[in-house]
Amino acid sequence: MDRRAFAYLVPYWRRLVLVLVISLISTAATLAMPYLSKDLIDHALIGRDGNALRRIVFMFAVLGVAGFALNVVSGLRYTRVSAEILFDMRLSMYEHLQRLSPRFYARTRLGDIVSRLNNDISEIQRVAAEAALAWVGNVLFLAGSLAMMVWLDWRLSLVALAPLPISLIALGVYRRRLEGRIADLRQRSSDIGSFLIETLQATSLVVASNAQPRERARFRGLNGAFIDALMRMQRVTYFAGGLPGTVLSIGSAVAFFYGGLRVIDGTLTLGTMGAFLAYQMRVFAPAQALMGLYASLATARVSWARVREILDAPVDVQERPDARGLPECRGEVAFESVTLGTDRQSAVLDAVTFAARPGECVALVGGSGVGKSTIAYLVTRLLDPDRGVVRLDGHDLRDLRLADIRKHVVLVEQEPTLFHASVGDNIRYVRPGATDAEVMWAAEASGIARFIAALPNGFATLVGERGLALSAGERQRIALARAFLADPAVLVLDEPTAALDAIAQRQVIDGYQAVMRGRTTLMITHRRELAMAADRVIVLDGARVVDEGRPQELAARPGVFARLFEIDRPAGVDV
Repeated sequence: MDRRAFAYLVPYWRRLVLVLVISLISTAATLAMPYLSKDLIDHALIGRDGNALRRIVFMFAVLGVAGFALNVVSGLRYTRVSAEILFDMRLSMYEHLQRLSPRFYARTRLGDIVSRLNNDISEIQRVAAEAALAWVGNVLFLAGSLAMMVWLDWRLSLVALAPLPISLIALGVYRRRLEGRIADLRQRSSDIGSFLIETLQATSLVVASNAQPRERARFRGLNGAFIDALMRMQRVTYFAGGLPGTVLSIGSAVAFFYGGLRVIDGTLTLGTMGAFLAYQMRVFAPAQALMGLYASLATARVSWARVREILDAPVDVQERPDARGLPECRGEVAFESVTLGTDRQSAVLDAVTFAARPGECVALVGGSGVGKSTIAYLVTRLLDPDRGVVRLDGHDLRDLRLADIRKHVVLVEQEPTLFHASVGDNIRYVRPGATDAEVMWAAEASGIARFIAALPNGFATLVGERGLALSAGERQRIALARAFLADPAVLVLDEPTAALDAIAQRQVIDGYQAVMRGRTTLMITHRRELAMAADRVIVLDGARVVDEGRPQELAARPGVFARLFEIDRPAGVDV
């Protein structure tokens, strides 16, 4: 764990100090009990003193009850504060994930992200809630017991503690090996999670391809790798915890023999020997517990390292401290010599320049991979250009507040996201306070209102996980309704009718033309009808703008635009 991890503790330091104080009092009460056994043997039993017997037994009972009560109080208080600390950590990670760009998600498996956000944070929380307080209590009790042993008889203490350095050396030998085994186990677990997410989302493809046996074999192989990693970790854990404890047990046997000889010789009282043995046995338990807890702390360190990899992922798009607000927006969009590269290729966009004026519908057309969807991410500032400027109403997007950009510029992606909620809740997601009438208006504008009315529960009908209870076209139109409800100054549509038939496509065209009248629409499309319905067309090829103009003009002359739609126009089919 590093300084960043401890920063999460700072807001809770007062509550943590209170827990520590309670633990100290509880430890002191527990440490006093073995010493009472010395008086019990020497004074009450050997001295045949009934009053001393009653007094000591009463003290035993009081200290036992007090120790139990204090342990319960400190344990419950620490469990709550540790849960709140770990929630802060999980929230910090979640917020960081929300700031990361599409580049990060393109190169990182979803299962690996979920594993770190859920499993690794949960493991840290488990160790913090269970092991950390036990570690503190055991350290306090171990230190107090050792001090009492030395105070009772320092020579006997030296004999009893002689094997301790050997135990510590044995523990250190296995430290690095244990952390490596735990890291391997966490990765194998992450691999299984990624496999399950990927294949369960593609169940239809797996079944239709008769690939069930192959995927079961992959699952079996991943599980076998997980079991192998688990067994390797367990073997190291047993040696890391058991070997030092065994060495301490041998030291205890030697101390029993040496102390017994001194009692026989009369150089040590029976009560002192009894009290020493009580402390010796109580030293053995926390020492062994501390060594066993080492595996838990090693697991937490590995989990924290995995969490830190996410927290250290660079944020490509950051809001400047002096970012300006944009309360009103006309909707003028301009790209000025915008260049952007990705991990996949050197330049997705190369010196792209174009503008869209308020009230204008501009279609972006071109072959696959020419950077059209990247333009959508740049307009909404999910990405920043490597060079050049993207402007909104004349302002560089990097000078504006992110919240204002995303308020005025709304993107409808080719594969829209729906939540496992009702149709109405999915439409209302951008404006939770929207009225039923406003939601109905948005549904009508997107051409989905009649379909919703025919559903068993209307707008209250659940759409299923990722909206899979609906068709692709229905999901697209619900996403359009959601965008219309947001009332944006700039609407960015990425293949908005890819899953629609000709009639539904015409409804969508009519809908966005009515809703966005006087405002700006950027439309990425491969559909000829959508491109021809635009006021102006930008043609991209080879990461550059190669042509632009009114669609009728582009269609009338040879060029990329004409070739593109001739390719997409099979005989007798209007694309």
